[in-house]
Amino acid sequence: MTAAPARDTARGGASAAAREGGPNPVPPVVPTTGAPVLPPVAPIPLADLHGSLADPLLDAMTFLNEVTERYPDAVSFAPGRPYEGFFEPEQVHEHLDAYLAHLAERGLSRAAVRTALFQYGPTKGIIADLVARTLANDEGLDVPAESLVLTVGAQEGMLLVLRALCADQDDVLLVSSPCYVGVTGAARLLGLSTVPVPEGPDHGPDPEAVAAAAREARAAGRRPRALYVVPDFANPSGASMPTPARIRLLDVAAAEGLLVVEDNPYGFFTREPGARPTLKALDRRRQVVYLGSFAKTCFPGARLGYVVADQQVAGPGGRLSLLADELAKLKSMTTVNTPALSQAVIGGMLLRNDCRLRRANAPATAFYAANLETLLSELERHFPAPERARLGLDWNRPEGGFFAVLNVPFTADEAAMERCARGYGVLWTPMAPFYPAGGGERRLRLSISSLTEPEIVAGVAGLARFVRDEAR
Repeated sequence: MTAAPARDTARGGASAAAREGGPNPVPPVVPTTGAPVLPPVAPIPLADLHGSLADPLLDAMTFLNEVTERYPDAVSFAPGRPYEGFFEPEQVHEHLDAYLAHLAERGLSRAAVRTALFQYGPTKGIIADLVARTLANDEGLDVPAESLVLTVGAQEGMLLVLRALCADQDDVLLVSSPCYVGVTGAARLLGLSTVPVPEGPDHGPDPEAVAAAAREARAAGRRPRALYVVPDFANPSGASMPTPARIRLLDVAAAEGLLVVEDNPYGFFTREPGARPTLKALDRRRQVVYLGSFAKTCFPGARLGYVVADQQVAGPGGRLSLLADELAKLKSMTTVNTPALSQAVIGGMLLRNDCRLRRANAPATAFYAANLETLLSELERHFPAPERARLGLDWNRPEGGFFAVLNVPFTADEAAMERCARGYGVLWTPMAPFYPAGGGERRLRLSISSLTEPEIVAGVAGLARFVRDEAR
């Protein structure tokens, strides 16, 4: 058997032959007879580790995962995961076969195909051309393949973009508030500051509030670098920006010298006919860095996302590169390259649907729209207007996506969520962790994405009992 390359041996600590019980195995370390037995290493003080590990934001998401496991029979409005009824295991093989056939049609030899699947690959990815075609078909985005970086989920894309844009401690990221915890958590891991911009009523961040936040940051001696926003059916609020507000936001960002980091996981899933243009589709200045993911439109298990970063970067001597190339440098020091098998499976799915995911997702879009309609109608049925007024209870009515937010007359914290799960068989998500500067203590998020219609009906009934009991 051929020994593993030195590089792999250094990473794994032993050769492949040794790990498999072949010749010349590395012997285990055995204490010498009579040698003193040393005590184990003392517990590491949490204060000696990075400060993000003590951040309640990280604990909140861990708690949510744990409590869901503790109450497996509860109707769970907590996770924003896709409905599993659309997935079948054999689809993975069908998608992979489609991509292999595509490589053969391009004239790649068997050896080249083997290398593409089994070896380290290009840092920026191997299916950027297919993703670019899909963006053109679905979003009207005309972006060159070289401006894309395929990432290990959109979360890696956030880390790369924040690390690249924020050069020192004076650089800050503006975020809508409430905000997806993935980006505020990524900023915390990197030691970066965030400045919250309050969302308007159901319409995302107000452009004038963005301008005010940028000016206030500069007055304090800091440099606002970018604004992170989810303009379509945001997590957690469900808010969606009207097209005029999107255009105004881009104008304000340009005037304030801000790049816009647009995250778009939910844009396909609208209850209304027609889709609003993404910020990137409206972008005429190359001011939008676009984060995409195949978690909701394909499936999360592939852990595949991408960044469109077509901004130019000026280097020494006037050399110009794409921001995507600079992100690839950072990626080469983190995940090295995105798994080729994940890219191949998603690439095959794109090919099998003529690189048109909106059409492929039509059944899922209809399913989620019906679920959201059921949630809203059941809330209306259980809480007529007079009772809502008496309790001080209301909720938003999103135009699509996975989430709605309920405003309640009590503190909707983790303890309340657990009481609801234990006594009423219903789980939901507290909103407070989504507010970077505090707030949201009497708000809870309801997700409809992983449930069936009967489960939503039963879940709202249990939730209604809990809300009335807590209000008393």
